[in-house]
Amino acid sequence: MSLEKYHKKRKFGKTPEPKGKISKKDLNRFVVQEHHARNLHYDFRLEMEGVLKSWAIPKTPPKSTSVKRLAMATEDHPIEYINFKGEIPKGQYGAGTVKIWDRGKYSLLEKKGNEIIVDLKGKKLKGKYALIKPKGSRFGKKAWLFFKMKT
Repeated sequence: MSLEKYHKKRKFGKTPEPKGKISKKDLNRFVVQEHHARNLHYDFRLEMEGVLKSWAIPKTPPKSTSVKRLAMATEDHPIEYINFKGEIPKGQYGAGTVKIWDRGKYSLLEKKGNEIIVDLKGKKLKGKYALIKPKGSRFGKKAWLFFKMKT
């Protein structure tokens, strides 16, 4: 629960991204940001433990139970990032356009070491979703799977 990595990667005099701080309350919100950086990807963020826990998903987040997506854990972001959209300037970390693809509330159904299960109530993502960290992934320690669960 630290924003140290987030702050180290950014030059706040040059980027419009919020500096932010750790929040004392969680409102159980989530956001998916479409990020046109070096490669198009989607940043999935859950408001949790005073920060936005974050994962980069290389392809469109799944809306059906038949699709599983790789989700790479990234540094925690400040809560203020939940509303961020705009242009991160060239030469800055994550340079490119950020758009809000989906947002809403979530209910935390389960959270233990390598598993987070949530009920998403967004405009595009609705229902029970899982983030599972597989053992021995060929993608490394930051790799998770993100998918919609059957109800």
